Amino acid sequence: MHALETAAIAAAAVAAGGINAVVGSGTLITFPTLLAFGYPPVLANVSNTIGLVPGVLSAAYGYRGELAGQRTRMVRLGAVALCGGLVGALVLLKLPADTFRAAVPVLILLACVLVLVQPRLGTWLRRRGSHPQGENVLPVSVGVLGTSMYGGYFGAAQGVLLMGLLGTFLPDGIQRLNALKNYLAALVNGIAAAVFVAVTQVDWAVAGVIAAGSVVGGFTGARLGRRLPPAVLRGLIVTVGVVASVAVLV
Repeated sequence: MHALETAAIAAAAVAAGGINAVVGSGTLITFPTLLAFGYPPVLANVSNTIGLVPGVLSAAYGYRGELAGQRTRMVRLGAVALCGGLVGALVLLKLPADTFRAAVPVLILLACVLVLVQPRLGTWLRRRGSHPQGENVLPVSVGVLGTSMYGGYFGAAQGVLLMGLLGTFLPDGIQRLNALKNYLAALVNGIAAAVFVAVTQVDWAVAGVIAAGSVVGGFTGARLGRRLPPAVLRGLIVTVGVVASVAVLV
């Protein structure tokens, strides 16, 4: 890589790490950047996924305070996320890169709607007795499995999908759910990266640049995101989700 290319990829990685910590969808910055510099789609996706893992881990660490008291969720949903991420990574290596293209914008927009209406939906479910103080284990587990499969396959807006899902089925504050989202995304990206390292080609120079930039962005994004009021964070998630769906369509 020449200097300009390295600088551009690093800057994209910093932005992606920050966005992943607060919302998700950082892949929509780094992946197109790699394509613009001529990297083949699958190689770009694989190298990008590996490079973003340290950034997602740094974001999860930055939100460690909000993970307190969520051990049971983390174990149960973490196991589901690992299974889904593994399946998604294997699917990427077998199917054409645009297989999910038609479905992705619909999924992202649905997640945005869920994030937007989640407070009223949660109240309605509690009144009907179908959203108890406990958790809707089956629907959230099935949803995390599907979202993790998608995340292992590509990952763009995985965070938006997870926030829509978690906010609908788990009775908790949005910052705590955002912390859980970062944890699950780290597991999905981590297992997918392990598969890619084991069985396919990786551009380690690109992955290294993205890793360094995403760590900086992840820590910074976590610090800023934890200070955002719930309404602002919710609005940001929806805005990024809409932009992401349009970007995927284009």
